[in-house]
Amino acid sequence: MSTEFDASEFVDQDFETARQTGFATTTVMSAPAPAPLPGDASRAPTREEVDAQVGEKQQQLAELKRAQAELERERASLEETRRRQLEFTTGRQEMTHHLTRGIGLLEEAEFGARRDAEQMAKALGDLRASLEKVNTIQDAAWTTENFQTELTRANTTIENARSEWSSARQKFPVLSSKAMTEPDAAPASPVQSLLVEKNFSELCRIGFALTWPIALAAFAIFLVLLLRR
Repeated sequence: MSTEFDASEFVDQDFETARQTGFATTTVMSAPAPAPLPGDASRAPTREEVDAQVGEKQQQLAELKRAQAELERERASLEETRRRQLEFTTGRQEMTHHLTRGIGLLEEAEFGARRDAEQMAKALGDLRASLEKVNTIQDAAWTTENFQTELTRANTTIENARSEWSSARQKFPVLSSKAMTEPDAAPASPVQSLLVEKNFSELCRIGFALTWPIALAAFAIFLVLLLRR
């Protein structure tokens, strides 16, 4: 059964509207690009390709060697820096210990020396004062009337001087040395020193060496006198 044809059923309303307003466009669809053909992976490499790969690997090895050498230099520099830092730390600790201990010991020694010097200066002043008092005793000016009084006074001065001397000798060992107790002792001669160092047999040999010329001369005189008879 046929139907009546309606022309409005085949009319594109949007197209008609665009054509009437003057903005009709046409869409052109481009054809897709052909896909690249895959290469032949099973093909053996040529000599040029192998040489190129060898050169590339050699260049990479050279770069690695240069990088290794640079790292070695940096490592050596860091090790030298670490050694110097360790030397600095150890040296500072060592010198801090020694200097601190040395300063303490010298301060103590200085204090002791200053104290001894002060005591020595005081003792020296006391000895000089005692010597002056002893030297001022004028026994020649004593008379019969003041003899006993002046003698007692002089003995008191001498006793005080003796006390000062004993106290100074106890404080300062230099006053009790052999040079103070024996000031008039004459030094031994070189010959005496030489004989003291020898033993008995060596002394006998020295005596024989000194006396045999005299003995020989006496024997010769005896022979002459004997022959004259």
